[in-house]
Amino acid sequence: MLRYRLLALALPLAALGGAALHAATAAGSAPVVRPKRIVSLNLCADQLILALADRDQIAGLTRSATDVEMSGEAARARGLPLLSNSAEQILAIDPDLVIGMPARGSAAMAALKGHHYHMLDLEIADTLDGVYASIRQTAAAVGHPERGEVLIARMERDLARIGRPGRGKVAAYYQRRGFMTGTGTLIDELMRRVGLVNLATKLHKPALARVSLEEMVAARPDFLIVESATDRVTDQGTEMLHHPALAGIPRISVPEAWTVCGAPAYVLAAKRIAEQIERR
Repeated sequence: MLRYRLLALALPLAALGGAALHAATAAGSAPVVRPKRIVSLNLCADQLILALADRDQIAGLTRSATDVEMSGEAARARGLPLLSNSAEQILAIDPDLVIGMPARGSAAMAALKGHHYHMLDLEIADTLDGVYASIRQTAAAVGHPERGEVLIARMERDLARIGRPGRGKVAAYYQRRGFMTGTGTLIDELMRRVGLVNLATKLHKPALARVSLEEMVAARPDFLIVESATDRVTDQGTEMLHHPALAGIPRISVPEAWTVCGAPAYVLAAKRIAEQIERR
């Protein structure tokens, strides 16, 4: 199944729904409110919560939270409660914070009419600034605003060290069944950040477009960026990525878990891409 990455699926500028959760930012301000039963309704929300909340604050994550191929925080999620996004499970937990994309748009939450929960609605972020905004909003919501600032400072420091080794070379983020990630996505910004030009820009393609083998060979990109899971043939979707016609195009392999959401793993993806460019 193709996992569509308008992504990069990239993550969320956030806005708190319901009563606001306040963090202390100055002497004499109200004490930090730290929810004790946080529930996540989305894979991307999982990753932010795991990076910013205390373990004992987390009452439920999605079933994808421990999937190493999908989540950049899978190791931290092990041993925590996993939910099937059912209204009954949420009702039993009685969470004091629900986070989703958006939380109030979830089918499970829709089934809980009459029950009012604090909610943090997350939108997909297609820029790094959007990722930072999501980190700040989530950190404040879980009661640890300082952790958000520390995380952002570390990300900025690590990204500054990477540089732009791509030096204007052209790359295509090529997925199963010939789908290519285009402009206006977090993947597009990630490529530009390491000095690459997205082939989708040159071909005037939208955020997600199907590009045939013939088109790709004719375009002659300097690199193909592919998901690590497609490094070997497992089905028809991955088989086309190993067609002999593409054999002459150097490949950069990155775990999907690092690009599927706008989360701290953005830095890991940037490092991996830059390292492989430099080796070649």
